[in-house]
Amino acid sequence: MADFFIEPFVQYVFMQRALAGALILAISCGPVGVFLMLRRMSLTGDAMSHAILPGAAVGFLFYGLEILPMTIGGLVVGLVVALGAGAVSRFTVQKEDASLAALYLISLALGVLLVSWRGSSVDLMHVLFGTVLALNNEALGLIGGICIVTLVVMITFWRALLAECLDPLFLRSVSNWGSPVHFLFLAIVVLNLVGGFQALGTLLSVGLMMLPAAASRFWSNRVAPMCFISIGIGMVSCFAGLILSYHASLPSGPAIVLSAGVIYALSILVGTRGVLGDLLGSGRHRTA
Repeated sequence: MADFFIEPFVQYVFMQRALAGALILAISCGPVGVFLMLRRMSLTGDAMSHAILPGAAVGFLFYGLEILPMTIGGLVVGLVVALGAGAVSRFTVQKEDASLAALYLISLALGVLLVSWRGSSVDLMHVLFGTVLALNNEALGLIGGICIVTLVVMITFWRALLAECLDPLFLRSVSNWGSPVHFLFLAIVVLNLVGGFQALGTLLSVGLMMLPAAASRFWSNRVAPMCFISIGIGMVSCFAGLILSYHASLPSGPAIVLSAGVIYALSILVGTRGVLGDLLGSGRHRTA
């Protein structure tokens, strides 16, 4: 039985790299997803994951499937879309969610056209759905760097992020950190989506960010424990998804996200704040 779970990672180096990259992403994306969920910006993460596609496509046009150019392109375009959506909402009558939806749809269409213009359907599938099994040392270094930056920023600005998340008007009334913290958080979201896109593609990179975070809500109502629970769920999802992908010959990215979806469904049922907990009388009053 142990061979079923261990053998793929012992025999194949590409499986070891895939597991390492996925676990690092789980550590980085989990807390970010929790804050997105608490801010009621879950779909914003999905929109941003689509918005980075044109930048990645431009890098692909000039350098092929090279990691660094595609990453820089995705990061630049993602930040432009995030800042552009914020600017539109601040200086026009349109709300940020509507402007973000418009910009991400334009970006997604432009990115698909750019990839299709010079590449094949295989290249397009690579960009859209990623190839975690093809991660190399350069990609692992990039993902590791993103993880370190994310954790340092979140630890350093933890109180400001919590305040901006729970009561942004109060933070802006007592400090000038309101808007800078908001845009810093959006930058961290884009950075993690760019890292996730290397492994899971632009369409599924948000899955490892939001599904563990959503599942953690059924196990705790405190922010710090939710962050750790989301990391744990993300790690288990990555391991289970890679095992499923190896033994069933399935695409690795969708298998990882599907594993996270199964844990989310189980959390709804058996979590301490889930359906069965309420039925058994152990559920507590929920505020969100």
